[in-house]
Amino acid sequence: MSHNGDASQHTMTAEGQSPTLGDLAYTIIGDQYRHIVKREQKVLADKNPEHLHQMRVSIRRLRTALHVFDTVVELPKAASDKRLRNLARTLGRLRDLDVQIATLCQEYQPRLSQAEQALLNQGVTVLQKQRRKAFAGTKDSLTRTAYHALKTAYATWLDQPTFKTTAQFPLLTALPDLLSPLLSKLLLHPVWLIAENDLSPDNSSILHDLRKLCKQVRYQAEFFADFYGEAFQTWVNEIKELQEQLGKVQDGQVLLDLLTDELPQATAMPELHATIYQERDVALHDWDTIRQRYLDPEFRHKLYQLLLAPKLAMNPPEELLHTTDPEASLVGQAEG
Repeated sequence: MSHNGDASQHTMTAEGQSPTLGDLAYTIIGDQYRHIVKREQKVLADKNPEHLHQMRVSIRRLRTALHVFDTVVELPKAASDKRLRNLARTLGRLRDLDVQIATLCQEYQPRLSQAEQALLNQGVTVLQKQRRKAFAGTKDSLTRTAYHALKTAYATWLDQPTFKTTAQFPLLTALPDLLSPLLSKLLLHPVWLIAENDLSPDNSSILHDLRKLCKQVRYQAEFFADFYGEAFQTWVNEIKELQEQLGKVQDGQVLLDLLTDELPQATAMPELHATIYQERDVALHDWDTIRQRYLDPEFRHKLYQLLLAPKLAMNPPEELLHTTDPEASLVGQAEG
């Protein structure tokens, strides 16, 4: 079984041969596509917000895979990142409202006085109305011709994938080159130059940018975690924890902005404001320790050293062979 490339054929990994970039690209793209489709009907049923969350995460992971393997795979236009981005935005609006409503009701409301709780209830009512509108938009997007065309494009490509010549590179040879650019972007992020005392709502956007970058780094690293050791996984877990802490900061700022826009009385809710700022302080309590670590030359050098020694963890490598089995997966179920 073979698959056409730009000017040559990319042959499926044979038993005993090392897997290629094309093999891993096919596996990861197929995994994430199937995770998306698996959640579709449950999202439309709208009974558990976790399905929406997981579908959105899988879309993000698939978009990350397209960036990582841009020089490896040839995908049809209908399967482009732009199509996925538009879908992600629609689902993202609904997911953000789910998070905001849950945070207000479960985390903040019980900590407020009755007077502020009453005001907050008004804000929740506004958000619930917005959620109904956002869900209608999500339902429309998942039933439109464009979404069905996107699914058809991926199903067709998975049945008859096409690759670029670089797909033939041995996987272990190329892994450091795939991971290094994103690591460099992380290490050169300007936020590491900002001390904890200088962080404020005025520069929250740079923290949010770091949070988004952490997601990209984490998703990409998780694609390849099977080929690295415990130290690599420990670092990935640290990136996930940092992402979650920065998420709490961003969610608090979004809530304040949203309530101010939708509920003018929110500006006169000192308890809520104090609680949100307290959560922000807790999330950033060890920021200086983290940033000094990422400024440390020895730590930065060790991260690059981690990338230089991938190993073939799977034996035999059949798990990388192209498959149409929806349950077969090299990459685990998506998580936030």
